[in-house]
Amino acid sequence: MPLGPVSAACASLLLSCLCVGVKGLRDDLPPTSTVCKTFPGLTKGQLELCHKYPDVTAAAFHGLQMAVEECQYQFRWHRWNCSSLNTKNRNPHSSSILQKGYRESAFSYAISAAGVAHSVARACGQGTLLTCGCEPRSFSKTRGNSKNRWKWGGCSHNLDFGIQFSTMFLDSRERGRGDIQSRINLHNNEAGRLAVANRMQTRCKCHGMSGSCELKTCWKSAPDFRVVGSLLKDRFRTAIMVDQSNMGNGSPLVIHRRRRTRYRKRKRQKKRRRDLSTELLYYQKSPNFCESNAAEDVDGTVGRQCNRTSRGVDSCSSLCCGRGYNIIKQRRTDRCHCRFHWCCYVVCQNCTVEEWITVCK
Repeated sequence: MPLGPVSAACASLLLSCLCVGVKGLRDDLPPTSTVCKTFPGLTKGQLELCHKYPDVTAAAFHGLQMAVEECQYQFRWHRWNCSSLNTKNRNPHSSSILQKGYRESAFSYAISAAGVAHSVARACGQGTLLTCGCEPRSFSKTRGNSKNRWKWGGCSHNLDFGIQFSTMFLDSRERGRGDIQSRINLHNNEAGRLAVANRMQTRCKCHGMSGSCELKTCWKSAPDFRVVGSLLKDRFRTAIMVDQSNMGNGSPLVIHRRRRTRYRKRKRQKKRRRDLSTELLYYQKSPNFCESNAAEDVDGTVGRQCNRTSRGVDSCSSLCCGRGYNIIKQRRTDRCHCRFHWCCYVVCQNCTVEEWITVCK
């Protein structure tokens, strides 16, 4: 679907609608007239795109922030917990770690591209953008047998447009460079967008007397972003290290695969060729992220809370990197004993809770 420019007058009116339609956008974005100026770190191509399509770019910015929050959730118990992506100017691509070829960098690019495609696709389907609308359908005939008939209807999230804008907005940062860094970044961007596309859902609404569901109206919906984040986290665990000298000469040469192998006696089977298009690629070994390193936006793990009874990545032995931990008493205040009063408000009390926690030295 070709993009059409949005006039300044339309853009000013649009933001009020956009903020209502996309959850959390009102608190995260300034008025459309200044949205491009208050999001530093954009390339020349991104700025031109922002001025031409301010409504769609606003949804893209929201997608980037959603990606950072999902990254922090997925890695909340890891040594690297995505805190470096939460930069002062709210642009994750200004973080030093995205200039590297680590596995963590690969995940960051993928989740960012997925967030932009997801947010724009939903905003189109919600009718909050002037440039796009519901995903067009080439068929609208009633399908199925007489007992279970259904047809496309409602307003499908426009994933094609979301992927198109994500490609235009993010891949423009890498175009024309041709080095291994840009090639890897472009690949991981596409892997993130495929994670959204491969998890699109078909939702239906029943019609008929007394819920008989004689006819269903169905539409395509973007998945919950937590599903996309979990899928990309699995891809992170099995990310593929590639040989730098092989990039640009056909398929990348795999030199290391992070996958557990079970040694069992099995009958010989035909090996399926691994589809690299959905996998995350990296070419540099990650640091341990134990110590603070301002040059690489690494905060270290000093002061991080850990679980002394765990043996996983959240354990004190893993998070504290052998430095040990301290046991301290923490006091927090939570709302409690809430009561609903007719009509219509809730009254709560404040309860103070004391607990012992372990933090890394």
